[in-house]
Amino acid sequence: MARYKSICQFVQFAGIILISQVFTACGQTNSSRVNKTEINPDAAIQKTDAEWKKQLSPDQYYVLRQKGTEEPYSGKLLLNKEKGVYKCAACGNELFTDEMKFDSHCGWPSFDREISGGKIKTLEDNSHGMQRLEIQCAKCGGHLGHLFDDGPTKTGMRYCVNSLSLDFVNEKELNKAATKSASLDTLTLGGGCFWCVEAVYEMLDGVEKVESGYSGGAGANPTYKEVCTGTTGHAEVVQITYDNTKTSLEEILKVFFTVHDPTTLNRQGNDAGTQYRSVVFYRNEKQRQATQNIIDLLNKEKVYPKPIVTQVVPFKAFYEAEDYHQDYYNLNKEEPYCQMVIQPKIEKFEKVFKDKIKKQ
Repeated sequence: MARYKSICQFVQFAGIILISQVFTACGQTNSSRVNKTEINPDAAIQKTDAEWKKQLSPDQYYVLRQKGTEEPYSGKLLLNKEKGVYKCAACGNELFTDEMKFDSHCGWPSFDREISGGKIKTLEDNSHGMQRLEIQCAKCGGHLGHLFDDGPTKTGMRYCVNSLSLDFVNEKELNKAATKSASLDTLTLGGGCFWCVEAVYEMLDGVEKVESGYSGGAGANPTYKEVCTGTTGHAEVVQITYDNTKTSLEEILKVFFTVHDPTTLNRQGNDAGTQYRSVVFYRNEKQRQATQNIIDLLNKEKVYPKPIVTQVVPFKAFYEAEDYHQDYYNLNKEEPYCQMVIQPKIEKFEKVFKDKIKKQ
């Protein structure tokens, strides 16, 4: 692909450094705020325009989704010298480190290489009468900037990036996050309507995050409407991230087998269909064995009048449900379903696990 080689020329005027030709090197003129070229359709994260507008600030949306360019020398990361990692501001994809950053004097943060692993995709950009190589986040398709072959380092490359496209995490925060991450585990469970299961686990001490979504079916990124047909094979699930220094895998499973009926095949109360099946998607042998041990014990002790039909299957993929499904109970407590179906499960949890409830 042809690359447009920029010329950063500086003119001293009244003590202020002005830039000529810099917009032809790295940016776009403000008279055209929207580039019609589509954001990479192969990105792993796909969101609607409305969802991106809700997540991003107006300036971030303009740069990341509309392929805009921030004013030169205005970005907060231009002069940043701290050690750390530069991530995509839209999805958190790690793109660059401090060791890759250099002073290019062109008005935007510049890097001479990217973190390995296909973090960035390149596309020809022939807008504004120029031939340039656009760089996008490979994970979400967000516009980052442009790539040039005029870099002064050994790589000869200059990734010219908008500060608004990036989030920076310094070394101290990275070390803190790494320590925290070492104590986090994830388990994916299906126990009927995900609204019910999510509401319970959001109350359990030690649980860091609960997401409602879909697992166990054919095809990627199913919609709620598709899953409700029962033809995709997906189950409504919650993905639970928990701190194993505060709670345990066994406790997570005890709550699971307490707040739903694991003996009814493809049904929880009036919710019927394969999408409502009882299922544990295990990620490793420890999770598989712990689940099977509890099932065997409950069957042996005849805790339930019928045998447990909970599936124990390998985890393959989790697809986050639509925004309106997340934290549904807390946002819709007065709805009849919440009052009649979810509230009794919460009351049962509070009674059995009263010592394990998060402190407000």
